[in-house]
Amino acid sequence: MNIASLFRRGSPVISFEFFPPKTAEGVEQLYRTVEELRPCRPSFVSVTYGAGGSTRDRTIELVGRIQRELGIVTMAHLTCVGSTRDEIAGVLQRLHDAGIRNVLALRGDPPKGETEFRPVADGFSHAAELVAFIRKLRPDMCIGAACYPEGHVETRDLEADLQHLVTKVRAGADFLVSQLFFDNEDYRAFVRRCRSAGIDIPIVPGLMPITNVSQIERFTQMCGSRIPQELRRRLRIVANDPSAVVATGVQWAVDQGRALLRDGAPGLHFYTLNRSSATLAVHAALGL
Repeated sequence: MNIASLFRRGSPVISFEFFPPKTAEGVEQLYRTVEELRPCRPSFVSVTYGAGGSTRDRTIELVGRIQRELGIVTMAHLTCVGSTRDEIAGVLQRLHDAGIRNVLALRGDPPKGETEFRPVADGFSHAAELVAFIRKLRPDMCIGAACYPEGHVETRDLEADLQHLVTKVRAGADFLVSQLFFDNEDYRAFVRRCRSAGIDIPIVPGLMPITNVSQIERFTQMCGSRIPQELRRRLRIVANDPSAVVATGVQWAVDQGRALLRDGAPGLHFYTLNRSSATLAVHAALGL
């Protein structure tokens, strides 16, 4: 199933994102989590690469297994990190052989211990180059790409970041999935800028139900997303009550999702952190 075709059905495209665990036991736990979310009938699920592409093989195994055994359309993340063109071509062949026809093309973060991204010899420097490569090599693949409503953490110049995105879309991206955000106005303003720049493909907002205060503070610092003052205030009130933190995070995500869909967002992409309970609660409250 080509994910791009799902957006033409007229109903919200709901997706869940997972990351590949480091151990075999973790893989089985993740598989159970995906099974728990299966009744939500997600339009698709995606599986990330580990830092520096360190879990590439496990990602390929997981996406194939989820799609084959659970019958859920699955998208594999693919990054430029540490890979030559030939190696990426090999990964695409393995995904194709496993029946995977959807990929999310990313530059990727620098490997652990490094602060700047450096392409390997005969590798790619930017996601746009990877998108163009996939489009030429595998024209039957549906290609998703990332976007950043608040600007990429390495490019706080919103106009420069937008021009990078235009290049990526022109290279062949079929749809966009946004970085997590907590203020819907950031997404709305971003979509307006994209449409003015001629980007007309679906832009799916990314949501993360907060379940841990220190964790979300660490995540937002890494990815450059902002926690609005009102959300900070609510989290500060319940900071010493873990269950209240989860309830606060779920309600914020519900309010976000409801408003986004009401305003015409093409769907919602949930960053699950490999847990099902918070995502299930948000999904149920939205009546999806």
